[in-house]
Amino acid sequence: MRNVSALMAAAILLAACGKAPSGSGPVETGTPAGPVQARAAHWEQESAGQLALIDADGGALFRIICPAGGGRIAVNVPSFKPIGSEERLSFGSGVEVVALVADTNGDKVRGGVTGEGAVPEELGDIVAGPVSGSYGSQVSGPHPALPADLAAAELKACQAQPGTSPQPLPPAPQPASACLTQDGNAIPANRLKAVGTEPFWGARTEGRCVTYLTPENQTGTRVWTRFSGSRDAGVWTGSLGGKSFELRTSPSPACSDGMSDRQYPVAVTLMVNGERRTGCAERL
Repeated sequence: MRNVSALMAAAILLAACGKAPSGSGPVETGTPAGPVQARAAHWEQESAGQLALIDADGGALFRIICPAGGGRIAVNVPSFKPIGSEERLSFGSGVEVVALVADTNGDKVRGGVTGEGAVPEELGDIVAGPVSGSYGSQVSGPHPALPADLAAAELKACQAQPGTSPQPLPPAPQPASACLTQDGNAIPANRLKAVGTEPFWGARTEGRCVTYLTPENQTGTRVWTRFSGSRDAGVWTGSLGGKSFELRTSPSPACSDGMSDRQYPVAVTLMVNGERRTGCAERL
């Protein structure tokens, strides 16, 4: 007969791997990102017809948006706070200023306030110089002029095409999770749930992050690692408690957890606290 205490501990651990207790989260260890070189705000194309001025921390300071061929333009300033009685957002450069209609409730998707209107004839002159926006007493800018290539692409996107109707504004890009970014590039989610016995342990992976669990720490500790390989044959390398931490996976259609008849598709090897442990994993 199997040891009842061992089965209970395993059940608790498996439950912890699936969901952390409400109101709590994993303890984090390691460094979430490598060194970031400081640089001035710069313009980037977030999507077709949508440019953003990005600060040194990766946040958007100012957006110029033209749904392709719709003859409409929108300007979004995430730092502006909505004013219930203010329906005008001004956008311009130097003496060239145009008024756009702002939603007094703010922009719930992008944040801040967005003004929208017909594409002004003087748009080329505006984007060629330092751009600014104002809303009530709030001012953003002057900001750097758009680079020539981005300005040309945006002007083309803003031009109305015969027979076309205004297009809806493109959705705001969602910030990438730090777990899903490595060396400034997006990486796959790589979501797995692993479990091992003797001793009991568990792990959840997401991108390059591993949450390590034990019966004594069912909330888990997040370990920031460097990921290589694929989800089924991957390597997560980091440190925990000043010691090397490494989780490796490999395909194994008949992997057994050693305490049930269940079979898993992935085998796992874990190096933690100077010990080598084995287990199995399933895809999430």
